[in-house]
Amino acid sequence: MQRSAKDVWVGLFVLLGAAAVLFLALQSANLLSLNFDPVYRVTARFDNIGGLKAKSAVRSSGVVVGRVESIVFDDKTFQARVTLALERRYTFPKDSSLKILTSGLLGEQYVGIEAGADVANLQTGDTITSTQSAVVLENLIGQFLYNRAADGANGASGANGASGASGANAK
Repeated sequence: MQRSAKDVWVGLFVLLGAAAVLFLALQSANLLSLNFDPVYRVTARFDNIGGLKAKSAVRSSGVVVGRVESIVFDDKTFQARVTLALERRYTFPKDSSLKILTSGLLGEQYVGIEAGADVANLQTGDTITSTQSAVVLENLIGQFLYNRAADGANGASGANGASGASGANAK
């Protein structure tokens, strides 16, 4: 009897440890947010959201002020419609702007809010119109390579033309 009581306590301790590890894993992956503060929801439209996902952070000055609640494609405007759940204790002017930013060089993407100067504040159901889409690293690299190739082609034809002119003058 004594042995079975110890087995129950050990089993309970193992289950508690497994629950703690699961909780930490979900928290670190932004798949679980236990925030019971009241929120207000606003929407925004972006041309390109990059790798932004639901549950991504919404930050202002580096402070998490909310989460991305949902992302849907609007087939009328051909844009992504992003719904943000902002904590009610943080208020932002109606003319605030949104950017999709990246933590570090290759980190996770989040929405950054830059406060505007309007007297009226955002309310539930408002739409933020001033948005800047995600900077996609592959597009930047492609533009850089294309520009370098174009500069190389222009430089090569300029060099041939200059040497040809010099050769004509020398004769």
